[in-house]
Amino acid sequence: MNDARDKGTISMGLVHEALLVATARNLDTAAMLRQAGIEEGLLGAPRARVPAVTYARLWAALADAMDDEFFGMDSHPMRRGSYRLMCHAVLGCTTLGHALQRMLSFLRVVLDDLRGELHCEGEHAWIRLHDHGPPRRMFTYATWLMLVHGLACWLVRKRIPLLEASFRCAEPADAGDYRVRFCETSIFNAPVTQVRIARPLLELKVVETEANVRAFLRDAPANVLVKYRNDVSISSMVRRRLRMLRPEAWPELKDLASTMCMSSPTLQRRLQVEGLNYQRLKDELRRDIAIELLANASLPVTDIAAQVGFQDASAFHRAFKKWTGVSPGSYRRGSEAAVRKTFP
Repeated sequence: MNDARDKGTISMGLVHEALLVATARNLDTAAMLRQAGIEEGLLGAPRARVPAVTYARLWAALADAMDDEFFGMDSHPMRRGSYRLMCHAVLGCTTLGHALQRMLSFLRVVLDDLRGELHCEGEHAWIRLHDHGPPRRMFTYATWLMLVHGLACWLVRKRIPLLEASFRCAEPADAGDYRVRFCETSIFNAPVTQVRIARPLLELKVVETEANVRAFLRDAPANVLVKYRNDVSISSMVRRRLRMLRPEAWPELKDLASTMCMSSPTLQRRLQVEGLNYQRLKDELRRDIAIELLANASLPVTDIAAQVGFQDASAFHRAFKKWTGVSPGSYRRGSEAAVRKTFP
C-alpha cells in the first residue's frame, strides 16, 4: 500500500464542524467545498468520509476565506500566517519542553479566549487548555491541541504519545475520530481540557531547522492531522499489518492473532475495548483505501474495486454505498472538480 492510503479519512461530521462558523457568517462555503474537492451532496450523507488530504484542503480554503487559522472560534482571529510565525518562533528552542512553553506563549498572544499551560508533576506533564464560560465545542479544543501537538511531533521527528486526554465538553457524536487522533483514553465532561505525556519527553532535543520548515508548512495541515493517529492501539497495529498486504490476502482472525502472539479471543476482546471487531475493521480499511483512490480522478472505478478486493464492480458499488451512504461517483465528482480548479 502506498503512503496516501495510510493517512486515513475524516468523518462528514467533522466537515460540518469545520464549516460551522463560516456557514453562520453566510460565507460561500460551496466554493470552499469545490476548492477542497468535496462534492456538496456529501454533506447530507452522515456516514460519508473524506480523505485527510481533502480535509486539509478545506481547512486551507476556510483559513483563506476567513483570514483566520482558528476558523472564527475565538473572539480574536488567528490571522493567516500566524501558524507560520509560530513555527519559526520555536525553531530556536533547544528542547521540546522549551518549545512547548514558547508555543503556548505565542498562542496566548494571538488568541483571547483560550490559554495554554504546561504543568509538570512527578513523571508526568500536562498540556492544559483553560477557557471560561460554558464548554466549547470539541472541535475547538481539538483544533488548538492539534496545532500544538502536531508541531511538537515535527520538531522532534517522532510521534509524542498522548497517555490520556480529557475535555470540558460532552462526548461528541464523532468521538471515534477524536480518539483515533488523540488516544483511546479520552474523558469527557471533565473539569479541564488537557492531555498527559511522559515528562522525560520534555527533554527531547529539537532537531528540525529553518531549512525544513518550508516543506512542513507546505504539507500542513495534512501532516499535522496524521500526527495524531494513535499508533499504539491494537486496531492501529492490525491496520498496519493489513496495509502491507493486498485485501485478497488478508488473513483470518485466528491466523492474524497467531502472528501477533496472542489468541483469537484475546485479539477479539482487545478490539472490542476499542469499539471494533475484525470484520468492521477490515470494512473500514477497505472504505478508507477506496476513498483515497477515488481522489485520483484518473483511476477507473473498476480498478479501484479490484484493489480493495472486489472482482465485481457492482458488488463494490453496493458495499461502498453501505459503508458511506453514497455512491463512489459522488466522491469522484468532487475530486474531478478539485483537479479542474487546481490545473485549469
